[in-house]
Parts: sequence; structure tokens; C-alpha cells
Amino acid sequence: MIAILNYGVGNLRSVFNAIEKVGGRPKITSDQDELREASAIVFPGVGAFRPAMEKIKSIGYVFPEVPKLGICLGMQLFATRSFENGVHSGLNYIPGDVVRFPLSVRKIPHMGWNELKIRKNIEILDGIEDGSMVYFVHSYYLRTEERFVVAETEYGITFPSVVACKDCFGFQFHPEKSGKVGLEILKNFVQIVRR
Repeated sequence: MIAILNYGVGNLRSVFNAIEKVGGRPKITSDQDELREASAIVFPGVGAFRPAMEKIKSIGYVFPEVPKLGICLGMQLFATRSFENGVHSGLNYIPGDVVRFPLSVRKIPHMGWNELKIRKNIEILDGIEDGSMVYFVHSYYLRTEERFVVAETEYGITFPSVVACKDCFGFQFHPEKSGKVGLEILKNFVQIVRR
């Protein structure tokens, strides 16, 4: 079972449907016993950092050593800390800071289709071509070390759009809204989980 962590954010159902469509067995939950039994945990992504972390802490905050996927806000929760409306500690799965796009960037939030510039070929991006288009909606991004960056995207600045560290994968974009490319990436995640 792939647990989709219910921590009070939107788009749970669209993530559920996308994972189910590519052959995964998703379940939306915040139950600690179910999370312990999960073969993977997905942190979906619409909302604000601080309330999401508060909800995660209230759930119990101890997650098993299984593959984890963070989508948009979910990826940002993997960071060491966030500067969204103050300074807040994250899960620290992928070292780095979540920061706002600079005011020099044309329009915030970054919303719509944009390109993935692949920097590393890893299993989560099998079959995905450099320059593939995916769908974004965000005002903040993860600033992290280059060794964790798998793909980047340009929007006034260059920011990490796919990151990975051990069994944690983060997407700043929404694969569930990114058509065939997004489904292919989620299918890759499901295959990683099955190993």
C-alpha cells in the first residue's frame, strides 16, 4: 500500500487517482498504524508550510524507512527549514532552505507549464526526455546542494524541480496534473516501491 499522507492539504484525490491509474495501491491516511505498514509514503502538495508541519507533528512525525515522495509543498516539507511566513523547521530529509522567488521574477506565483532540464539520469525519471513539460503552481522553492538536484527549471532564476536523497524524491511540480509525463514519473515511483 502506498500511503498518501493526509495532513490537511488539498489535491489528495487527484494524487490518489493518478497513482491508482499507473498501477499503485494508494490509500489516503493519517493513521500511524497504517503509515507503519505502508510500502511508501506520498506527501501531496497544496497549502502552507507551517500548518502542514504542525499537522505532521500531531500525527506522530515518525515515518518508516520506505520510499517517500514529496509533491510541491510536500517536497518543501522535506527541507531543513522554510522561510515562508517566518522560519519553520522541516523534516530535514533533503538538506536545504525553502525560500520565496525574488521580486525580480516576472510573476509570482510561478503557475503553468514549464520545462524540466534533467541533470542526472536516475530511475525516477526513466523514459522522461530532457525538456519535458510539467505543471507548476508555487511561490517558494527549495534551495539545496547540487548533489541533491536531479532536474532544474528556469523561471527568472534556475531552481530545483526534482530532488533526491537516498529513498526520498521531491517534485516541485504536480505530476498528477502533468499529463503523460507526470503519469510516467509516478509509474516509475510505483516500480521503485515494488522492489
